[in-house]
Parts: sequence; structure tokens; C-alpha cells
Amino acid sequence: MCPGAVWYHLRCRWALSGCWHAIPASPAVKGDAVVATVRTATTRWEGPLDTGKGSVSLDSSGLGSYELTWLSRAEAPNGRTSPEELIAAAHSGCYSMALSFGLAQGGHPPTSITTSADVSFELPAGITGIRLSVHAVVPGITAAEFAAAAEDAKQNCPVSKALAGTTIELTATLDQ
Repeated sequence: MCPGAVWYHLRCRWALSGCWHAIPASPAVKGDAVVATVRTATTRWEGPLDTGKGSVSLDSSGLGSYELTWLSRAEAPNGRTSPEELIAAAHSGCYSMALSFGLAQGGHPPTSITTSADVSFELPAGITGIRLSVHAVVPGITAAEFAAAAEDAKQNCPVSKALAGTTIELTATLDQ
């Protein structure tokens, strides 16, 4: 059992510090079992790549649909999104949650965490890297402890793991 963990007969699959951490009950739980969740987005594309267009719908949340084109991916966004922007959104959100979790488990719950993710796209290579930049206010933590927690979150957030084939850089800033 992890030191200091409060067990609710559940175990988080996400082992940020090398052990199984307890999580409180949630809608994704049935009895003592953690049930896998699935999130869905759907893209509809019409026409050839260079002149076509599409839209991506955030189906699970129902938050809306967003237009995308080749030009919004390879040149200026012009009010449209791209797969890279959606990856950046997923990565910055996941990383912030992982860092918050790790800091709290280490006895330093954060006041705030702001993470930006820059996903680089180049032709013909495609996605060539991701740069995470995080600023956090964490009372009572040293710079070394924060740097270690930031690096651990980079290595262990589920989106980082899913993108393991991509070089992921990190800049972590502890704000006062």
C-alpha cells in the first residue's frame, strides 16, 4: 500500500509514483471494480486533402463541432482547428491533472497549475515534437521537489504515454 494513501476499495490505474494510489468513488466504478471509460470524437471529411474540409465533433461531452482544413493544419488556423491543436489540448489537460495528483500525493497540493502544449507539425515528417510549459503555485515545495514532480508527470500522464513515440520537451516554472 502507498504511504499516506486513503483506500476506498479502489485502485487508480495511473501509478504516478510507482505504486497504486487510492481514488474516491466515481461514476466509472461498479462495486470494487474500476470500469474503463471511453471518450469519442468524430471527424467528417469531404473532398480531397488540399481543397477539402471537415469538422470534428466532441461527441462524449457534446461541447460542439470544430471545422478543420488542410490549410488550418499546415498554414494559418483562420478560425479552424487541427489534429495538432486537439493533441495539444489533450496533453496540456492530462499533464496538469497528473501533476496536480502527484503534487498532492507528495504532500504539496497545488494552488494553481497552468500548462501550455505546443505541438510542432512539419512536412513531410508530420508531428515532430511537443513542448510542455507549466507554471504552478505550490506552497511549501522546493524547486527541486517541483522539478521532480513535473518530470514524473511528464513521463507518466496517460497522454504522454500514448504519445511516447514523439519527443516531448518540458519547461516547468514554479511561480510564487
